Amino acid sequence: MTATAGWSALLKREWIPLLVALVGGVLLHSMNVLMLATVLPSIVEDVGGTAMMSWPTTAFLASSIVAATCTGHLTARLGARTAFCAGAMVFGIGALICALAPSMGVVVAGRFVQGFGGGVLSAMAYVLVGNAFPEPMWPRVAALLSGAWSMSVLVGPLVGGAFATWGNWRGAFYAVTVLAALLAMVAARALPRARAAKGGPVRAIPGGRVVLICLAIAVMSTASVVSLPLTKAGLFLTAVALLIAMMLLDRRSKAPLFPSDAFSLSSMTGVAMWFALLVSIAYSPLSIFVPIFLQSLHGFDPLAAGYTVAGASMGWTVSSIVVSGWSLPAAGRMLVAGPLAMAVGLAGVALLMTTQPVLVLPVLIALVGLGIGACWGFGVQRLMGGAKAGEGDLAASAVATVQQTGFALGAAAAGTVATLAGFSRGLTPSGVASAAFWVPAAFVPVAFVAAIVGGRLALLARRAGDKKQGTSRGT
Repeated sequence: MTATAGWSALLKREWIPLLVALVGGVLLHSMNVLMLATVLPSIVEDVGGTAMMSWPTTAFLASSIVAATCTGHLTARLGARTAFCAGAMVFGIGALICALAPSMGVVVAGRFVQGFGGGVLSAMAYVLVGNAFPEPMWPRVAALLSGAWSMSVLVGPLVGGAFATWGNWRGAFYAVTVLAALLAMVAARALPRARAAKGGPVRAIPGGRVVLICLAIAVMSTASVVSLPLTKAGLFLTAVALLIAMMLLDRRSKAPLFPSDAFSLSSMTGVAMWFALLVSIAYSPLSIFVPIFLQSLHGFDPLAAGYTVAGASMGWTVSSIVVSGWSLPAAGRMLVAGPLAMAVGLAGVALLMTTQPVLVLPVLIALVGLGIGACWGFGVQRLMGGAKAGEGDLAASAVATVQQTGFALGAAAAGTVATLAGFSRGLTPSGVASAAFWVPAAFVPVAFVAAIVGGRLALLARRAGDKKQGTSRGT
């Protein structure tokens, strides 16, 4: 494994515009996931569509994952720079549709368009990490991208809340439109020129597998709003089955959407994909249910609850930047220690949610963020660095796909656990207290499994590093 370059090598004048474009793309996409939650009540009050309140989020999420999955193909057809700029323009067009929407149906359509552009932006950021930066810089750049993703928890609600307070929800989408246009202009100047795809002729994007992905996301979203426990669990399992079917079809395809060794337990890229998926699933309940528990059990107002949970994002950002330059042995230890820290934090939240809201819980929540920040960048580096010849773009775009799919699966699973624990029974104190324990507790085993997978990934990375050193000495 190549040694990591320092921050001084990365933060040179020639890299700054490119970094601004990549970080800006990830932040613009991720903050819009959370911005909607704060302006949605204002949208419903203005244009109606109460029965469709979940649809804007579902449409955004589904199209984001589809776009991220297809980004490798888009890069091959358009080139990296053109694909990124197109993603920014599509994102801005979607935001403009939302800003001008006369009805909730048009808002949903705009969010679908916006989500597709955002999915391209987030996936292309990782593709360009591999295309534009030398491998020694990858952990540092991945740390900046993960920091942007985590900081969206602060920026999204702040932007949406400000416009909602001013009584101008449309202004939030107009602002996003302007930001997307500026991003496209910066990217057009900063990103490297288009290059031909490696690894054979370019084929059309397969519609069958895309349909399966959309169905899986739709089923997951449906699971989040139904109240019957068995129905919710059945829908969740159906979504998982659809995703498995999609992967099996992709393995047999001559034009795959994923690397040929995706989710293999014998390759570095495959194990890294499992690692990223498990870590994303383990992190998901924090941003969804913990703010609700803080409000219901301890009387926090929405803003205070949101920013208490944002401590995890701060921990994620700080630890990802601090550890990004560590050596190969230290990085291997972080692939195990990071998920273990998440497990400890989640277990502490489960045990103390009903008793220690003020001092202890923020520390435990921050510990979960510190854990994911400590390991995420190294996992990304190994996912991309282990790619087979000609599959670099597919591996890089898989980072965003796996991350977003993991969050969606985790959200659906957390909703199922909450319902089974009694959370939907009229929000009684006992039901809320039961869910406050079982939701974070249910994800502790996921974090432990991620630590085991992280150990396997560290072993494969060490073997790959030894092989490279041996080859170098032989040469």
